[in-house]
Amino acid sequence: MDSKDLIKKVKEDKVKFLSLQFTDVLGAVKSVDMPIRHLEGVLEDGAWFDGSSVEGFARIQESDMRLKVDASTYAVLPWSGDGAKRARVFCDIFTPSGHPFPGDPRGALKRILKKLDEKGWKYNIGPEPEFFLFKGENGHGVHPAPHDTGGYFDFSSFDEAVVVRTALMDALDAMGLDVEVGHHEVALGQHEIDFRFADALKAADNVLTLKYTVKAIAAQHGLTASFMPKPVYGINGSGMHCHQSLFDTKSGNNLFFDAKDEARLSPLAYSFIAGQLEHARALAGVVAPTVNSYKRLVPGYEAPVYIGWAQQNRSALIRIPRYTEGRDKSVRAELRFPDPSCNPYIAFTAMLAAALDGIDKKMQAPKPLNNINLYHLNKEERTKLGVTELPGS
Repeated sequence: MDSKDLIKKVKEDKVKFLSLQFTDVLGAVKSVDMPIRHLEGVLEDGAWFDGSSVEGFARIQESDMRLKVDASTYAVLPWSGDGAKRARVFCDIFTPSGHPFPGDPRGALKRILKKLDEKGWKYNIGPEPEFFLFKGENGHGVHPAPHDTGGYFDFSSFDEAVVVRTALMDALDAMGLDVEVGHHEVALGQHEIDFRFADALKAADNVLTLKYTVKAIAAQHGLTASFMPKPVYGINGSGMHCHQSLFDTKSGNNLFFDAKDEARLSPLAYSFIAGQLEHARALAGVVAPTVNSYKRLVPGYEAPVYIGWAQQNRSALIRIPRYTEGRDKSVRAELRFPDPSCNPYIAFTAMLAAALDGIDKKMQAPKPLNNINLYHLNKEERTKLGVTELPGS
């Protein structure tokens, strides 16, 4: 969709206000609302804002910045109602001189994807953000009490959230996400809605769309959605496992697949994995960026603690899902320590940078930790296997 298409589309949809959205460095969605009558001017000149008031952007003496609309991200907000119908677009950030702002998280991801495009490759990601739904009592503030008593994959009278989850999936579908599954997760009040994998930029946009859609729809049902990695002590936390692969842009082939390899992984895939393992401790600060993130990354709750890779093994940092004959394009590497508190643009940028370093240097992946529950190993056993740990805070 280009600018002309966008102007036509907002008229067809009878949209009254357009939200121009971007994120700060921490991943919080920022938005400025604009009456549609000003759309043509904004598409031509951009929308100016104070960059010094946004976390991590600019100093006060150099604060003028400009938003440029990415028309391809247009979506109507299904909860806005007919009276004052709203839509949103994501924006890229530019300096007054017309250059892309180096500190724009979305711009950072675009830059590294451009380098990948020059190789003829495409970075696909399928994120799996988990979240909790909480309720308040008698009009008081929210407390960490899950609002249902369901468990993993439950569908019964105990899964009170099925109505809310259905509304969430409907809203996400309406906003253009290709929702694949929605289900109750392991902990009480915990849920997951997965959408089809996409190129990294689209996937990052989708993560943000999911997060604020979940919060909006939950609020309509008198609930509060939380994407904190570990909001409740003693139960599973919320991760954002990321299924990754590289595809050839011309042939459409999965560059991770090698039929002759026991794990069906190509040499390029092994180097990709090796790069992310090599830089795992540094990556932690980006993909698990909060103090609360490290309340999740502890043994016993299906969250990774130790640095290694394996086939099917969910105690490893990187898991290779089981290969199904004939599904070559499904071969992928699941990175398991990201959580939904991260900025997806920055997280995906760092994940790809680590992987490309492994590919460029032809790093060799260590031996797989198949059929080993890493949580049950003592320090001596881990040392013998060459297994190191993620940071603890």
